Amino acid sequence: MADVARARQIAERILVIVAETVEMRIKDPRIGFVTFTAARLTSDLREGTVFFTVLGDDDARENTLIALNSAKGVIRTEMGKRLGMKHTPSLTFIPDALPESAAHINALLETAAANDAKVHEQAVGAKFAGDADPYKHPESE
Repeated sequence: MADVARARQIAERILVIVAETVEMRIKDPRIGFVTFTAARLTSDLREGTVFFTVLGDDDARENTLIALNSAKGVIRTEMGKRLGMKHTPSLTFIPDALPESAAHINALLETAAANDAKVHEQAVGAKFAGDADPYKHPESE
């Protein structure tokens, strides 16, 4: 089993190698404007997972996933040359859920802002239930 820090370091190198290989060597027109966001390795350094996002709709994401899966051999060969490890990790490409999470958070923030606006509208003519200053002050001499 490899050290966690070493696995993280190799995963970062894999991320760079995959991005450079896709940019320079893979000429598949199905690959859209892709960004590789993260890479993870198992503790035995045998299997890797690369997360990516694609600018565009679901069709662009699916086409990019198909193209990346078909180019796994070229990418893995390049990784083997540049990593210099005894065993080159096999790769799995997974579309990153970051855009959906960001859209969900934006929707929640818009809902919260709308609810705050309703509360501010209700508080326009409101008065305190008791005194304006609820604290006791010592009597002036």
